Amino acid sequence: MLRQSFTVSSLVLIILINSVFSSAFIASGDSFSTANPPVGELRRTDLPKGGKDKTEYAGPIVITSATLSADNKTHTAMFEGSVVAKSEDMTLYSDRMLVYYAERTGNVTRIDAEGRVKLIKKDLIVTSNEARYFAEEDKVVFTGEPRAVEKGNIVTGTKMTYLLKEDRSIVENSRVLLENKKVK
Repeated sequence: MLRQSFTVSSLVLIILINSVFSSAFIASGDSFSTANPPVGELRRTDLPKGGKDKTEYAGPIVITSATLSADNKTHTAMFEGSVVAKSEDMTLYSDRMLVYYAERTGNVTRIDAEGRVKLIKKDLIVTSNEARYFAEEDKVVFTGEPRAVEKGNIVTGTKMTYLLKEDRSIVENSRVLLENKKVK
C-alpha cells in the first residue's frame, strides 16, 4: 500500500531525532510501519556501516495531530489539525505540518508548517503564517507576518530566518521595539 491514512483525535508519534527536527522513519517496502496504531513509534535507524553520523542526537520529539497521512512514494508525512511538535528544548505549533524524509535513510530533510505557526524555545516566541525548517542547514524560515518576542522585545519583518545552532536571526524589512528597563 503506497499511502496510509490515520484519523485519530490526538495521534501521538514518538520520533528519535538527529539535531532538532531531523529523524529517521522505519519504512518497509512501500508501506509506512507503525507499532500498534493509533500510536506509532518511529525509531532512529542505525548508522551506516563504517560511517559516523555528522549530527548529534538531541532526543525524542513527540508530534500530535488530529490526522496523519503518510505517503512512502513521495516520502512525506502530512500532519493536520492542531499539530504540536515537541522536543527537549523547543515546541512548534501549526494547523498543518508536511514532513519530508530521505528515501534511503528516512531522515527528515524539511518540514513545512502552515497556519497559525508558533515556535517556542526558552524565552523566545516566534509566530507567523508559515514556516519552513531545513534540516541540513538547521534553520527555520518564517514568512507571513513573522513576529518574534523575547523578554519584552519585539521584532517583526517580512521574512525571518532563525539559525538554530547559532541562536541567531536574520530579519528582512525589520521593525524592532525594545523594552526600556528601569535602572534602580
